[in-house]
Amino acid sequence: MEELKSLIIELENKIQNMEALNPMISKSSVGWHIEHALLVMNLTITSIKKSNPKNYKRTFNFNRILVFVMNKIPRGKIRAPKIVQPKEDFTLDSLKEHIKKSKHNLEELSTLNPNSYFEHPFMGHLKLKATIRFIKLHTQHHFNIIEDIIESKS
Repeated sequence: MEELKSLIIELENKIQNMEALNPMISKSSVGWHIEHALLVMNLTITSIKKSNPKNYKRTFNFNRILVFVMNKIPRGKIRAPKIVQPKEDFTLDSLKEHIKKSKHNLEELSTLNPNSYFEHPFMGHLKLKATIRFIKLHTQHHFNIIEDIIESKS
């Protein structure tokens, strides 16, 4: 959980570069990646809080195994579902508000039943521990893209 808290702080520190863009690395700006990572985090946590642990079903899922064994999300392989695609009208204030919400939501994760689950569109049901791991991998994935965009500008 501490790694996720650190990643949120690192994302917060990158907000000053929200306008940075390098189409050779990503079609989207640093701000878009920050917003997307936070949207995924917040919607995932909201979803897992609403889950009924009794309804969890473990199934074989090759995508989940691949991502967790590689311990990273490959770039450019999956398009984000519309619900977690940022609108282009995000602002400095809206990004800061998402950061604040993410910090609050992370605190709530530690209070959930270990059998609470999130239904990922490509990886199936993820129990709490796997959900936390997914959020960390996803956030790190976008943080790495952000870093590459910023480094390309210097």
